[in-house]
Amino acid sequence: MITSGGQAGITALWALRSPCPLACEYCYFGSLEEHRENPVTAPGALSHLSHDDLPSGDVLAFARTIAGSAVQRVFLAGGEPLVWPPILSLIEILRRGGVEVVVCTNGIPLNRPEITRSLVELEVDAVSVSLDSLDARYHDTWRPSRNGKDGWQQVVDGIRTLVTTRGSATAPRVGIYMVLTRSNLTSLAATGRFAADLGCDYFVPQPVSLDADHRLHSELTLVEGDLPALGQQFTALANARLPLWTPAVDYPGRIAAAVRTSVGSVRDCFGGQRLFFVQPDGSVWDCPSSLRIAATPPSRHRTIRGNTAAEVFTADDSCADCALFSVDCVNMWPLMDFDRVLSTTAGLCRDRA
Repeated sequence: MITSGGQAGITALWALRSPCPLACEYCYFGSLEEHRENPVTAPGALSHLSHDDLPSGDVLAFARTIAGSAVQRVFLAGGEPLVWPPILSLIEILRRGGVEVVVCTNGIPLNRPEITRSLVELEVDAVSVSLDSLDARYHDTWRPSRNGKDGWQQVVDGIRTLVTTRGSATAPRVGIYMVLTRSNLTSLAATGRFAADLGCDYFVPQPVSLDADHRLHSELTLVEGDLPALGQQFTALANARLPLWTPAVDYPGRIAAAVRTSVGSVRDCFGGQRLFFVQPDGSVWDCPSSLRIAATPPSRHRTIRGNTAAEVFTADDSCADCALFSVDCVNMWPLMDFDRVLSTTAGLCRDRA
């Protein structure tokens, strides 16, 4: 049994339908090409193809209801949120409402001066960039660009552009999220050092989450035999005492627990209590876990369409002790510990507790 812990206040992970210049092999939205042939229709199933997306006007209208609600922080994800046309209007509405905003991006749009300048001027709290290795070839193999041109170099240039544009300001905090697989496990610590060299404020390695029938599951998913190397890499990362925030000391143990057993249990789960997931069609789920979504009874199906934040972000006490702990859950813990990222002086965070 694992205890979730975490901070008070509601966190919403909000996925916006938007095109993405990358075709990541392990994208949690699935493959555009595969879904063209076999569209997904199950409740909660994600796809790059539009089903019944909420119109942008309705998205912005709902965002205005978040001010004054229990929502403390919103993570804006995609697709690629920074190419969603009304993204800056959405950010402005949330920030004016006193809501903390974290943008999750592939980093390529950060090369556009008007984007980086706006993120700084709007006082976005943090920008999380996906970068899976300090090795350009590795990154571009698993995150190929659709135009055949953009890739690792543009991601790195985008990070540098944002850090430079921010200057001496403390916001936005800039961080790297590394999808951890069997193929890049041994570069974990080195990628953390690279993040520090780029001037980032945080670094989060998160294990890849693939369904058992995914074509890359056996090749990329961590197995129990990888755990010694995982421990060595996290130890090396901690011993380097880099000037950036990394997940708490129990985080590697949570990964190990998810590797050893595909499904477990967690006490006082934050899903449906302090964490909610919003899909592009407006559906609201207690958390992004595919297992949890599939197990959600129809009576718990909700939408932001025509509703307010106070109406849809309601706790379900029956889910406090969850028997569906998986690697999906592991990837949520750093989100729920984000107070440490935002409350620590930029560039000086060495807290591992």
